[in-house]
Amino acid sequence: MAEVLITRRERFNAAHRLFRPELSNDENYNVYGKCSNPNWHGHNYILFVTVKAQVNQKVGFAMNLKDLSTILKTEIIEKIDHKNMNLEVDFMRGKIASTENLTIAIWEVIAPLIEEKGATLHCVRVEETENNSAEYYGN
Repeated sequence: MAEVLITRRERFNAAHRLFRPELSNDENYNVYGKCSNPNWHGHNYILFVTVKAQVNQKVGFAMNLKDLSTILKTEIIEKIDHKNMNLEVDFMRGKIASTENLTIAIWEVIAPLIEEKGATLHCVRVEETENNSAEYYGN
């Protein structure tokens, strides 16, 4: 059987602030710049999730994209869309809300759920802006 990579795209909007609570506002600004605005700021994120699986010849696909869509919508999008990821998003609790940490956190949430569906998570990519993105391929 042939193994393929399949990618699903989702979009969400979220606010965040890059900061370390033990630092002053000035110290945070020196580290994180305008992304440490105490009044938060937001982005229109694009999430790409790529899974790897063997093509099931009975049904003609490697993973049912409805299953992948459901996982992403219930476990990620509904929890983060139009939310403040520092304050309201369970899987970001206790983490600096960088795109890098967000990418890893999404991986940690969805990888086991994708495996339950017979596929392997290959890559999580989060585009924060048209110029900045992070990719994570697991350990």
